[in-house]
Amino acid sequence: MDKLSQARAVIDEVDAQMAQLFCRRMDAVRDVVAYKKEHGLPVLDASREEAVVEKNLALLPDKAYAEWYEDFVRHNMAVSRAFQSRVLARDAVAYQGVEGAFSHIALTRLFPHAAARAYPTWAQVFDAVEKGEAACGVLPFENSHAGDVSEVLDLCFAHEDLCVQQVYDLPVSQNLLGVPGAKLSEVRQVVSHPQALQQSAKFLRTLGLETRPMANTAAAAKYVAETGDVTLAAIASKETAALYGLAVLAEDVNTSESNTTRFIVIGREMAAAGNRFSLLFTVDHVAGSLARVVQAIGEMGFNMECIKSRPMPHVPWEYYFYVELVGDVSSDSSRALLEKLNGLCRTARVLGVYGRE
Repeated sequence: MDKLSQARAVIDEVDAQMAQLFCRRMDAVRDVVAYKKEHGLPVLDASREEAVVEKNLALLPDKAYAEWYEDFVRHNMAVSRAFQSRVLARDAVAYQGVEGAFSHIALTRLFPHAAARAYPTWAQVFDAVEKGEAACGVLPFENSHAGDVSEVLDLCFAHEDLCVQQVYDLPVSQNLLGVPGAKLSEVRQVVSHPQALQQSAKFLRTLGLETRPMANTAAAAKYVAETGDVTLAAIASKETAALYGLAVLAEDVNTSESNTTRFIVIGREMAAAGNRFSLLFTVDHVAGSLARVVQAIGEMGFNMECIKSRPMPHVPWEYYFYVELVGDVSSDSSRALLEKLNGLCRTARVLGVYGRE
C-alpha cells in the first residue's frame, strides 16, 4: 500500500470513529435541550462557548493545528445550536417580503438551515422577534448607493428590548425582469421597491420609463409574472427571475457597480463579543451637546465609523443619534466611554455588538 492509500485508510478509520462520537455528542446535546426547555434558558450561552473553545485548544497535542481546530470546535458548536433551535422550535428567522426578496436571499446566506418566516412589514418583523415568534430577524439597514433605510433605524430606536446581533453586506445586482417573450423596447412601466428604483435611476431615466413603487423587489417580480403584461417589468435579482419564471431583459441596471446592501440581524440577546458596537443616544436640545459627545468619543480613542441623526418620534425638531464605533464593548476603555456618555447624554444605550472585517 502506497503512502496516499495509507493516509486515506487512516482518515477513513478516524471518520468512522468520529461518526460514533458525533452521535454520542448529539445525544448529550438532546439532554442539554431538555434542560434548557424545562428551565426556559436561551440556546446561546456565549461565555460557555468561549470557555469550551479555550479548554479544547488547551487539550490539542499539536499546537500547529490550533487555528484549524478552533474552526472545527466552533463549527461543532454552531451545529449544536442549530440542532437545539430546531428542537426548541426557535429556528424561525423573520424577514419582510416574499421568497426571493433580497432580505430572503440575505437570510438564506446567514441561516441556511433556518425556517424562513415572511412578514408583510418591517414593523411586524420586529414584533415577531419581540414576541418570540422568531429567534431573530433579518432587515435591510443601509445601501451603499441609496443610503439609509430610515424606517428600520427608527424601529431599532423604538424597540428597546431588541438589539443588533450581526451585520451582513450583500452585493446587490439589480436586473430588469419581464415576462417570457417580452422585449426591452416594449416596456413602459417598471415596478419595484423604492430603494431598487433609486439604485437604478440612471438606467430608468435613460429609457424614459415610468416607475411605480411596491413593497419589495420580489413582490414586484411576482406581480409582473401574474399580470403577464409585456409592457410591465420589475427590478429584482436573477434569483427572483428564476423563482417566478421571468426573463432578464437587462442585467446589472444599478447605477453603482459596487452596489451593496448592509443587513442587520436583530434579536433579544446581545452578542458577548465583537470588534464593532453601535449606540443610540439623545442629548439635551442646547448648544454644544452633540459636540461634547463626539469630542468624548474621539478623546477616548474610538474611531467613529458612522453617525446618523433621525427625528425624535412625537418631538418636533429634536433628534436622536446613531453611531458605530470600532472596539470591543467589553473592554475597560469601552466601559469608561459608556460611563462618560451616560453623563453627557439624556439617554444612551448599546444597540448592537457584532464583528466585521
